[in-house]
Amino acid sequence: MKFKTARAPHVAPVNSVRTIMLRVILATLPAGIAHIALFGPGLFVHLTVAVVTAVATEALCLRLRGRAPRAALNDLSAVVCAVLLAFCMPPLAPWYATACASALAIGVGKQAYGGIGSNLFNPAMVGYAIVLVAFPEAMTRWPPALGSGPTLGWGDSLAAIFSSPDAGWDTVTMATPLDHVRVELGQMRMLSEIMNDPSLGSGVTPWLMPAAVLAGGAALLALKVIRWHLPVATIAGVIVCAVVLRQLDSDHFAGPLFHLAAGSALFAAVFIVTDPVSAATSVRGRLIFGFGVGVLIVLIRSFGAYPDGVAFAVLLMNALVPLIDRISVPRTFGHRAQNPDDAL
Repeated sequence: MKFKTARAPHVAPVNSVRTIMLRVILATLPAGIAHIALFGPGLFVHLTVAVVTAVATEALCLRLRGRAPRAALNDLSAVVCAVLLAFCMPPLAPWYATACASALAIGVGKQAYGGIGSNLFNPAMVGYAIVLVAFPEAMTRWPPALGSGPTLGWGDSLAAIFSSPDAGWDTVTMATPLDHVRVELGQMRMLSEIMNDPSLGSGVTPWLMPAAVLAGGAALLALKVIRWHLPVATIAGVIVCAVVLRQLDSDHFAGPLFHLAAGSALFAAVFIVTDPVSAATSVRGRLIFGFGVGVLIVLIRSFGAYPDGVAFAVLLMNALVPLIDRISVPRTFGHRAQNPDDAL
């Protein structure tokens, strides 16, 4: 009897990269449904543009590096990067902004470092941050959320995304809650007054997207695709920093619930910060990394030039990962490390 064997090691991994990436994509489905229900079908268009651009860019980069594209594209890592990026884009942003962000995410954020497993920075956040600086007006095209104004259908959304920049679509867009709070605080209004504005939504509407994101995160935790340290530490960082600022001046700094419900803080905690390549490696390092991202999100929102700040918070902490890994290296079992070099 002959047995089919392979080269050592013979124990196959429980989850392949493709399986993990597919589970991440499926975990975004609740958030995708909630996003389309709240803001219209723009997300579906940006998903299509981002995925096509990411796959094409990945194939081109692999060809230029002398590698066969098919094997690398089968791991779905480029698709996951594109999906996460599409969630960050405004639903009415022009198509070329999403295409540029997707191409830069793969070309600059991933392949420039050597491909999957080698990137220092989160690729999706690299692409998003670049287009946020390059196309500031285009990155403000958010339609009114469900219950806050007219909901755009397929025809209007496609026209807004693929029309020329001067087509007048700013008449159907509105400020996000983070933008609205920032502008109104600049007009010397008190936060207690701003929070009563109908444009911020009411009832369950502001919590629809966070609930969908948490449902996807719970699925990833149950499937052991991610561990709890990074998302919990990120949420804790947001809460602690928001509570401290709130205690210092309750008329100008929003509380932790607002920071978690508005913007992409929860989405980042579940899907962005948990990138296993660009985050810290040790358990203690993950806690430091996630907490730092959460604190920076609130600080950038409160004092920075950008209303959300998630991308810059993640990229700043990505740059600190080598230092975090150095100071958080666990001691070798059975030995007492005198300094970080002794533990290596």
